[in-house]
Amino acid sequence: MSILLQAKDALTGAKTAVRRAVDGLLAQDCLLCGQTSGSEILCAACAGDLPRLPSPHCPRCALPTPQGEVCGRCLAHPPHYDRTLAVFDYGFPLDKLIQSFKYGHRLALAAYLGRELARLASALEPAPCLIIPLPLHPARLRERGFNQALELARPVAAMLGTPIDTTTCVRQRHTQAQAGLPWKEREKNIRGAFHCARKLPGQRVLLVDDVMTTGASLNECARTLKRHGATEVVLLVVARTLP
Repeated sequence: MSILLQAKDALTGAKTAVRRAVDGLLAQDCLLCGQTSGSEILCAACAGDLPRLPSPHCPRCALPTPQGEVCGRCLAHPPHYDRTLAVFDYGFPLDKLIQSFKYGHRLALAAYLGRELARLASALEPAPCLIIPLPLHPARLRERGFNQALELARPVAAMLGTPIDTTTCVRQRHTQAQAGLPWKEREKNIRGAFHCARKLPGQRVLLVDDVMTTGASLNECARTLKRHGATEVVLLVVARTLP
């Protein structure tokens, strides 16, 4: 028995040595501070400093509330989505990372941020039936070269074992960028922008995007999904913009 234990310990040690050697070969610099971060895109210190979404917060829209109750706005004007899961507050330096990912084509960040989303989504009960990345209009997709929501959704789908659906819900109207509009104009701008190609009776949908600001685009997409039979729409976003 002792020989077997010794052999097992030796194998474990060998695996650890190989892993450390690979990490050394793949070592990279932290995107935020420039220090060596091993195989991760951020070092442990910078990752720990990212602004996590404060708790308690409204379960519907993820904005802060005193006891984690549904906020007054969601009570007065219930959104079409049922729940919002967000990992971070959209503050410094997380905002710089997302901008680098979205506009600087740092696609390696998708894997890192997607793993954070996957950990949050893994606690969902019941599990979603399908994952829908918030669609981009084809013109915007050609301009950007990729849909950031789809790249974030891939690690989530892999961890949950839930399929990604990129064909059922599409963006049929090329709208002005929401970021350039006053908050009150965003709902009007996005109205009727999405189209569902099939019915979704009884489906629990996980709707993925990078940042939720007013939530107008996500709410309009959720409205479209609900009109086509989805029974539940949960938003899963990397960051929530707080007041």
